[in-house]
Amino acid sequence: MPSEKCITSVTQIPGVFVGHSTNADAATGCTVILCPLGSTGGVDVRGGAPATRETDLLRPEETVDVLHAVVLSGGSAFGLSAACGVAEELERRGYGLDVGVARVPIVSGACLFDLACGDPSVRPSVEDGRAACVAALESEPQPLERGNVGAGTGCTVGKLAGPERAMKSGLGEDVECAGELVCGAVAAVNACGDVRDPDTGEKIAGVRTEDGTALADTVEVLLGGFARMPLARTNTTISCVVTNARLTKAQATKVAQMSADAYAHAISPTHTTNDGDTVFVMATGEVEAPVDVVGALATRALGRAIADGARQAASAHGYPAARNL
Repeated sequence: MPSEKCITSVTQIPGVFVGHSTNADAATGCTVILCPLGSTGGVDVRGGAPATRETDLLRPEETVDVLHAVVLSGGSAFGLSAACGVAEELERRGYGLDVGVARVPIVSGACLFDLACGDPSVRPSVEDGRAACVAALESEPQPLERGNVGAGTGCTVGKLAGPERAMKSGLGEDVECAGELVCGAVAAVNACGDVRDPDTGEKIAGVRTEDGTALADTVEVLLGGFARMPLARTNTTISCVVTNARLTKAQATKVAQMSADAYAHAISPTHTTNDGDTVFVMATGEVEAPVDVVGALATRALGRAIADGARQAASAHGYPAARNL
């Protein structure tokens, strides 16, 4: 049975702030998820072509045990600059790990390839990261905007048969609760494969038939030998799970590993050589819960967030969206 919906957005989790920077004309942007007072972080990277920042630091054996922000960004590897803007803005506000001579905000991040959707010369910058950070911390609390915003601005899916049969996707969100335990997920869905509803198996968006009027099947296209990805390593679904659970770094890493199963529930095929799939976890530490319960709830939230990213998208830059097909 579905879990009780105690809240509707990750922005309602105490101590968590989310903001976007969006360039609709260039089809790129970034999304920052902040826990400025610090959280416990974990990460799982399964795609074959990731573009990431500060993922090694999140390993359980490393000594830094705090995470202040996760940045999801477009712009391919160029978009990693946005995380620098987030770090600088957090430092300006006095947040970060106290190292004696300064406070160093711990900011992890991952980027997706959206250069083929809009203007490839425009990528999220240091200023865009700073703007998203300011928006997160200074805007009036409200449900997270989804679809063609932030890191979802230039997202597309179903590209294995070429761009003319691909579809628009975007940024999605879901929150699940079990008693006092909350697990929310934010996902920017830029997958090589098709997006399905993880609960029903219904296909939402992906590769279209040759006449463009219906959905085909990426796996069948792949097995049939008709795949013609115009550019390699041009896909990625990047996500952040936020929970109020009290976790160690090792437990947060395990939750990230479990949550990655949501990709298989909602994307087909997934974790390909052309994807850079990455899942971050931020745990704020208010509620005691078994790590397997947290992982199962987070997996449900992330699968539904991926589906939401496809459903919330609007047609743009020549790519039709699910709502228009």
